[in-house]
Amino acid sequence: MLKKTILFSLLISVTAALSAQKPNWQPLFDGKTLKGWIQLGGQARYEVKDGVIVGSTVANTPNSFLTTEATYGDFIFECEVNVDEGLNSGIQFRSLSVPTFENGRVHGYQMEIDATDRAFSGGIYDEARRGWLYVPELNPATQTAFRRNNTWNLYRIEAIGSTLRTFINGVEVSHVIDNMTAQGFICLQVHSIGANEEPGKQVRWRNVRIQTGALQPTPPGNIRIVNMIPNQLSEAEKKQGFQLLWDGQTTKGWRGAYKTAFPEKGWEIRDGELAVKKSDGSESTNGGDIITTEQFGAFELVFDFNFSEGANSGVKYFVRELLQYTHEFQPGQPMTVPENIAQKGSAIGLEFQILDDERHPDAKLGAGGNRTLASLYDLIPADKTGYRNRAVRKPGEWNQGRIVVYPNNRVEHYLNGFKMLEYTRLSPLFNALVERSKYQVWGKQFGAAEKGPILLQDHGDAVRYRSLKIRPL
Repeated sequence: MLKKTILFSLLISVTAALSAQKPNWQPLFDGKTLKGWIQLGGQARYEVKDGVIVGSTVANTPNSFLTTEATYGDFIFECEVNVDEGLNSGIQFRSLSVPTFENGRVHGYQMEIDATDRAFSGGIYDEARRGWLYVPELNPATQTAFRRNNTWNLYRIEAIGSTLRTFINGVEVSHVIDNMTAQGFICLQVHSIGANEEPGKQVRWRNVRIQTGALQPTPPGNIRIVNMIPNQLSEAEKKQGFQLLWDGQTTKGWRGAYKTAFPEKGWEIRDGELAVKKSDGSESTNGGDIITTEQFGAFELVFDFNFSEGANSGVKYFVRELLQYTHEFQPGQPMTVPENIAQKGSAIGLEFQILDDERHPDAKLGAGGNRTLASLYDLIPADKTGYRNRAVRKPGEWNQGRIVVYPNNRVEHYLNGFKMLEYTRLSPLFNALVERSKYQVWGKQFGAAEKGPILLQDHGDAVRYRSLKIRPL
């Protein structure tokens, strides 16, 4: 009898444990009506057909949103999505509509639905606020997760604390860390259509459900993370090997180019920002460039920057301070900085250009736009054609740059999540571009170092930096 009692107790315990682990899904759609939902924004048509919410585009109306009456903070959301070819749509979450914001315009996070060749499905867009927060181009392998041609796709959103993650058919597509909005409603968006587009295209949702308690997030993957919280290194970023390149408070880890200490003037640390002070717009004549005391080979570098109107600056890598002095120092001399060396402009290295393209004259120099924002300066222009022109933000707004140098010397530049260019360092094409650039005097020595420091350029214009992070590859 005792054995039976013990076995029964164990069975009850195991059953309770399994029950506690089982997700507690709550339906948001009863399969028959739109009870619990209200429409905001435009006048797209929403109806229920055969257990499916169907949204149809309507001409001459703004974005439309079928919105939950309830609001949600931390949750896991799932639904199935099926969309007509060529249509763009989305699922809003933690979104708001208040009279004080553009007369009640819906704004907040959105998981993209994109049945076009752009392949941005699963990206996170900040509707009516900051634009794209996470562009799937950051992880090209995930862009095939969405199935087109009117196929059903499983969409999943995990919003837990400041961590926002999206999944399509079990594949993690986006990972954003942001604390702008902690709670809001969920909506099913039907995007506005252009004057030349035919109305009546449809997006469909079914099996719409949510969890709000005892949340069990998906184990972290290895996709790139976009962290919008200044100077913060998340646990997920630490696990990927990232470290802060600047601590947000001191000059630790940095010194002036051609100097043994940090510049005494020209740079300012305030409110978690590392700023170049405005001077006369000349290159490295005020505080001068600053560089890391550590050197890097293959790496991934992420940095936020904010430039003033008409500003010029840059982030350089594989920097060689003494390259400009090759005729004054013997070949093979150790790359150390002699005391009281006379500075000859900015230190030499590969440069992610930072520029106000609209106002600074350098944007029209060089060849084919290779001196514009996010370009490999004077060598390869950033691709801002088509949808990539949305990567460019106005002076005074924060941007995120990303430089990836792979062990095989392939290099990528990203601007606000959009891939701007790709090249292979030291390849025949790269060497040919150098021979036709302002760097030709150094030939194959340019950009050829095995390792080098990271440099922030003083070009005499006000530019602010923050959230500098790096990991070795």
